[in-house]
Amino acid sequence: MIAIPGVDLRAGACVQLAAGSFDRELFRIPDPVGVVSAWRQYGFRHLHLIDLDGVAGTGSNANEIQAILGATDAEVQVGGGIRTGEVIQRTLEDGAQRVIIGTRALEDPDWLAEMASLFPGSIVVAADVRERKILSRGWSRAHPKFVLDLVEDLNGLPLAGILVTAVHREEAMRGPDLPLMEDVAEAADFPVFASGGLGSLGDLRALADRGVAAAVVGAALYSGALDPWVVAEEFSE
Repeated sequence: MIAIPGVDLRAGACVQLAAGSFDRELFRIPDPVGVVSAWRQYGFRHLHLIDLDGVAGTGSNANEIQAILGATDAEVQVGGGIRTGEVIQRTLEDGAQRVIIGTRALEDPDWLAEMASLFPGSIVVAADVRERKILSRGWSRAHPKFVLDLVEDLNGLPLAGILVTAVHREEAMRGPDLPLMEDVAEAADFPVFASGGLGSLGDLRALADRGVAAAVVGAALYSGALDPWVVAEEFSE
């Protein structure tokens, strides 16, 4: 399994959000290129880059994303407000390995199928989940579908994977929702990326044991709860 540092962008800075809140920041670092460079120096070979302003529909960090993609040799997956084929293509051409799509992928399955066909192996569908029910539009809207039903609908598409964020596990790094992630990994025909609640090496090992392909780690790395050298050594590839 691969551990992937999360880099969330808002107004040109790298930020970490408070658990379960899309609006409250715990801290911000004004140099996102420097943040990415630091994770690479620790030994991480993959990065998870999200435009929070794009998610919320309040702006764009496209310039910062381009700068990051041009400055690192890491494999980067990019998401946040990506809703058109043109943006998918441009993001891949700028150097991203994978593009993460949330809201439109959930709300327009015909469009998603078309994009997966046009960009096979390059699209990760993002599903933010609270108690197995999907949330969308920056956690502000409950989707009528449960995550396992979504996985069943997606099976057969040439996706790079599905990213399941257990929003209900974010608070105080309570640990991942292991039963949820095990069920998703068993049901999915494609790689499963986990996020939410990760706080220890034991959490990462437990996800690996349940067939999860990768885990996006945010607060635990930024706060020092996890030693990045140790995590990168065990889960960098």
